Amino acid sequence: MKILLCGACGKMGRMVAELAAAQGETIVCGVDLSPAPMPFPIHTSFAEVGANEEADVLIDFSSPSNLEERLRFCETHALPAVLASTGYTESDLALIENYATRVPIFKTGNLSLGVNILQRLVREAARALGAGFDAEIVERHHREKKDAPSGTALMLAKSVNEGFGGGKENVYGRHGAVGARKANEVGVHAVRGGTIVGEHEVMFAGEDEILTLSHSARSRKVFASGALKAARFMLKKRPGVYDMDDLLAELFR
Repeated sequence: MKILLCGACGKMGRMVAELAAAQGETIVCGVDLSPAPMPFPIHTSFAEVGANEEADVLIDFSSPSNLEERLRFCETHALPAVLASTGYTESDLALIENYATRVPIFKTGNLSLGVNILQRLVREAARALGAGFDAEIVERHHREKKDAPSGTALMLAKSVNEGFGGGKENVYGRHGAVGARKANEVGVHAVRGGTIVGEHEVMFAGEDEILTLSHSARSRKVFASGALKAARFMLKKRPGVYDMDDLLAELFR
């Protein structure tokens, strides 16, 4: 598999490059606004990618900025994309949906298989526990993370809401005289500090009992591994938006 790696010189890009090499995959080139020495060519824009640097798939660990540039490149070169960034705006998501009519796009808030199994578990827990339980989500990340709450926390909140049958509203942190907790709330709280890779906890609090489901990433390797699995999954896929549910369905069928 030949990979074009966007955000190649960042922490996650370097991890993907290292793991890809260990697994016998090829990074044909990277794109990064802050180029640094890497064992493959690095360009500062997609316009610099050469005709001889043909790839099978794009993996993007950069940021939502300049999203249309990379999606346009993928459309022009019939290249499936794995979008591993978070913090997309509503207009970004609309742009992804638009390009997905012509390009196969894999998008997820978290590439860890464990997190995505957690997502399934919290949906089932909410469905089984019902209205007598309140759901609160706490996510913890390193001090350098720019978006809050995390894309994973939002993913989990969506699954909780689906499990409860819909009608829940995310409440982001609480401060001051907010009054008693409303029945339709899902609390979502962000913690930032140190070098925490990523921790997510979903608490269901009922009468006299609490159920807590959680996931802790101990290194960024889990996300790099997930990105490479997603890239292999996307080879020869038809246009559309794909996610970890689609990947897990193929892995475990």
